[in-house]
Amino acid sequence: MSNVKKLSKGKVWCFAVGQLGWSIQSALISNFLVNYYQPDPTAQQAGQTIFIPQGLVIFGILTILGAITWFGRIFDAVTDPWIASRSDRCKSRDGRRIPFMRAAAAPFALATVLTFWSPVNGESWINAVFLFVMLTLFYLFMTMYCTPYNALIPELGTDQKTRMAISTAISFTFIAGMALAYTAPMIWGMLEGVLGNRVLAVRVTFTTMSLIGLACMFVPVFTIKEKEYVTAKPSESTALKSLAATFRNKDFRIFVASDIVYFLGITMFQTAMIYFVTSLLKLDEGMSTVYFVGMTALSVLFYPLVGKLTPRFGKKKLILIAFCIFTVAFAYTACLGPSLPIPTAIQGYILCVLAAPAMAIFGILPQAVVADIAECDEIETRENRSGMFYAARTFSMKMGQAVAMLLVTSLGTIRQDIGLGYRIVAICAAAVCVLGGLLFLMYNEKKVYSKIMK
Repeated sequence: MSNVKKLSKGKVWCFAVGQLGWSIQSALISNFLVNYYQPDPTAQQAGQTIFIPQGLVIFGILTILGAITWFGRIFDAVTDPWIASRSDRCKSRDGRRIPFMRAAAAPFALATVLTFWSPVNGESWINAVFLFVMLTLFYLFMTMYCTPYNALIPELGTDQKTRMAISTAISFTFIAGMALAYTAPMIWGMLEGVLGNRVLAVRVTFTTMSLIGLACMFVPVFTIKEKEYVTAKPSESTALKSLAATFRNKDFRIFVASDIVYFLGITMFQTAMIYFVTSLLKLDEGMSTVYFVGMTALSVLFYPLVGKLTPRFGKKKLILIAFCIFTVAFAYTACLGPSLPIPTAIQGYILCVLAAPAMAIFGILPQAVVADIAECDEIETRENRSGMFYAARTFSMKMGQAVAMLLVTSLGTIRQDIGLGYRIVAICAAAVCVLGGLLFLMYNEKKVYSKIMK
C-alpha cells in the first residue's frame, strides 16, 4: 500500500480529459441522431435529406428510428454487466481498466462517424439496416470504454477529497464535451455555404468532432499507469454472481431506480432541445447552440458553490433540490412560444438560467454517490466490484435513454405543424423528475457515510 501513489491534480485532469472525449461522441448521437434521421419541416426546408422510412410504421405506434435506438440501448445495457465483469476480473499487467479503454477508443469514434454516413442518398431500408448495425457497434464500444473508465473513479479517488476532485473535473469535461458537440449546428451552418450541401456539412462537422474526441480519449490511456495508483485485486466472481451481489445493496437499488427516471427526463429534454427552439420558439436551429452553450457555461459557474455546499448539506439534499429545479424548468419548456408575453429569444435565455443549477448538481454528485456506495459495499463484503457498480449505473442511464428515445420519436410526430408533440415531451420530462425525486428520498445517505467514516 505504501508504494501506491496519490493522484496529483495534473493526473486528475488527464483522467478527466477522457470524459471530454467520450462525451463528445455520446452527445453527437444523443443530441442530433433524431434531428438527422427524423427531421422536422424546418430541417427539411433547410435541405436535410430523409434517409429512412418515416412515420409510425411499426405496429402503428413506433418509428423506425425509435425502434433502432431502443434496441441499441437495450443491447448496450445488457452488455454492461458482461464488460464490467471482464474488467473486474482482468489480470493484465497494465491494470484492469486501461486495456479496455485503449482497445475501445478508436472503434468507438469510427462507429460514431459512420452512424451518419448512410450508404444510399435517399429514403431506403438499406439505410435503416446500416444505421441499426452502426448504432449497435457504437453502443458496444461506448460500453467498452465508459464502464472501465467509470470504475476507475473510486479506485483512483482513495479519499473523499480526491473523489470530489475527480467528480468535479469529469463533470466539467463532460459538460464541456456536450457544449462542444452542441456547437455543431453553428459549424455545419457555416460549412454549408462552402460545401453547398447540408448533409455533407453535417457529416464533415461530426467527423471532425469525433477525431477531437478520439484524441481526448487516448489521454488517460497513455498518461496514467493504472498499477501505480490502484491496488485492487481482480474479482473472482462471475458476471451474474457479481451483478446479483451488486443489486443486493438496497441503497444502490434505490439510487438506480431514481437514476433511470432522471435519465429518462433529461434525455427527453436534450433530444428535443433543437425542436423546442425551431418548433416552439420558431427560431433558427443555430440558436440551440447558443442556448445549450449558455446553459452549460452558467452551470459551470455553479460548480464552486456545489463543492462548498456538499460538505455542509450532503449529496442527497442537493440532488433532491436539483430534481425540483428540473421539474420547474421542464414544465416551463412546455409553455414556450409566441403565446407568452415575452420575446421568444428571451424565453430561451430564461430556460438556460432555470436549468443551469440542476445541471451543475447532477453533473457532479451522482458519480460521487455511486463511489460512496461502492466503497461502503466493499467494506461490508471485502470484495471490490467497482466496475459492476458503475456498469449497473450505466445500465440505468441507458434504460432511461432507451425509453426516452421511444417517447420522443413517437410523441414528436403528433401535430408537428404546431409542435404539440414536443410540448407533451416537456410535460412528460417534468413529471418523471417528480418521480425521480420521490424515489431518491428513500436513499439512506447517513448509513453509507457512517460505514465509510468508520
